[in-house]
Amino acid sequence: MNAHARWARIFILAGLVIMILGALDPLEGSLLVAPGVALAALGAFLGKTRHRLELYRAFVLVVLGVGALWGLSVAGGFGGDTGRSLWWGLLILPYPLGWVLGMIGAVRGIMDFFRGPARSLS
Repeated sequence: MNAHARWARIFILAGLVIMILGALDPLEGSLLVAPGVALAALGAFLGKTRHRLELYRAFVLVVLGVGALWGLSVAGGFGGDTGRSLWWGLLILPYPLGWVLGMIGAVRGIMDFFRGPARSLS
């Protein structure tokens, strides 16, 4: 195994673990989830896995959702007495969608490494 493949596997696995740990607390854990998805995407880039775009998209979604989450948190939240309706919560939706997409992409990327190169049937 060459150095790129080794580092790619390590980055994707570390990103997966960090994403799982970050999910334990959705607000403060978002500060772990975003770098975890970034690390998995970097590993997919280095390893040239076929799931790179999936992880790139997951990273963009997580960053947008985490930005909205923290922005709404700083503004006092939504619903209740804040003056903002519960519909503002839809701005946070990219965060969990990106997390799920990142988890799927990271697991698929790791599975690709363990399967090895594709074999022909002939």
